[in-house]
Amino acid sequence: MFTPSQQARSPFARSLYSGHVSYVDALRGAEASTVLQVAGIVGFALLTALGAQFRLAIWEVPFTLQTLAVYGSGLFLGWRNGFLAQALYLSIGLFLPVFQGDGHGFAYFAGTVTAGYLIGYPLSAAVGGFLSSRWNSLAGTVISLVAGSIILFTCGVTWLHFAAGHDTWMTSLNRGWLPFIPFDLVKIFAVAFVYAGVRRATRNPG
Repeated sequence: MFTPSQQARSPFARSLYSGHVSYVDALRGAEASTVLQVAGIVGFALLTALGAQFRLAIWEVPFTLQTLAVYGSGLFLGWRNGFLAQALYLSIGLFLPVFQGDGHGFAYFAGTVTAGYLIGYPLSAAVGGFLSSRWNSLAGTVISLVAGSIILFTCGVTWLHFAAGHDTWMTSLNRGWLPFIPFDLVKIFAVAFVYAGVRRATRNPG
């Protein structure tokens, strides 16, 4: 990643970086206590499960609120713990019905055409968390989450294409990505604004 001095070389790079330090940033670092890190991981795993309870079916792929927690876990917990929060969510789903729809366990993954999106959750959180470790301004946060979103939907559409037996990739894109872009951008900006607001409210004056 770029250092702050490297980022300062161009106006665009400067727009991605915020130099102020906030107390909430401690959640992302290794210096956070084990109890705090575990609480964050478990908390975002449960938030992801809660988001699955709101769903609106659109073709084979439902609209849910899970990605709000996926994106948030990467921002607030950092790439590693964001990844672990989503991995924990998937692990819980092997034993309890926390996914959208009915069922759980390996049978759920084998029987649903949307399992690729679930697999993309940890990767999306990790990418968003990694990029936002330096690109921590509002603009940088949005770009970081867009990158994470691309990873998520790439996993989801790839699985959907083969699991649903679509004839063309355009069919898979039309049913598994393109209709969701406006909604996903709203989620990305919502999470980014919340994160930026929390960082501003917990700004360390020192």
